[in-house]
Amino acid sequence: MDPRHLYFDERLSLTGCCVYCGVDSGSRDHCPSKVLLDEPFPLNLPVVGACVDCNNNFSLDEQYVACLIEAVICGSANPGHVSRENIKRILTDTPGLAARLKESKRLDESGNIVWDVDADRIRRVVLKLARGHIAYELSAPKFEEPDSVSFVPLILMSDQQRSVFESPGKGSLVGLPEINSRAFIRAVTSPGWVVVQPGRYRYLIEPDGAFVSLVMSEYLACHVAWYDD
Repeated sequence: MDPRHLYFDERLSLTGCCVYCGVDSGSRDHCPSKVLLDEPFPLNLPVVGACVDCNNNFSLDEQYVACLIEAVICGSANPGHVSRENIKRILTDTPGLAARLKESKRLDESGNIVWDVDADRIRRVVLKLARGHIAYELSAPKFEEPDSVSFVPLILMSDQQRSVFESPGKGSLVGLPEINSRAFIRAVTSPGWVVVQPGRYRYLIEPDGAFVSLVMSEYLACHVAWYDD
């Protein structure tokens, strides 16, 4: 018997509140945002309830993060030098953003390229994504502030750090989520990382939603944790 047919939670079809701030939702939001993905977009992208203010306010931050990651990977914020077509369009259409990214690039004393990033904007995007994934997978939005939000390039992780980050089921990543949640269905059918788009975006949540990990463009590894419920 297909375990997906055993239970259905009516909360899975409800989008009554904004999963980011808790007010009544006036729109819906893809999680992850399409700016973090490539066309053609995957079918059945996760969608959560969002108010218009949150939907609009996060857009510029997500645009910044997507363009920053691509610029760092390509070593340039020049639209003609980046490889992702949607990022090329954004940098072309928003010269102010392209200019800010170009100004943030510099050489350190050893001649290595260094990017001065807006960590607050990255943090807002990472936390927004984590909240969206928890709400979608567990049908239980998490509005409280997390205990930890971290992000680091995968290439800067040690082998041990990478192993812990990549391995579901280690440490706190044990057990099963609530039996009628999307996360439960995933756990019994295809446990592990949820690959939204290969090479572009994947995420993993701990069964009770206390930890969320995600990777953007196989470059930026992010982790959000709530230690106390």
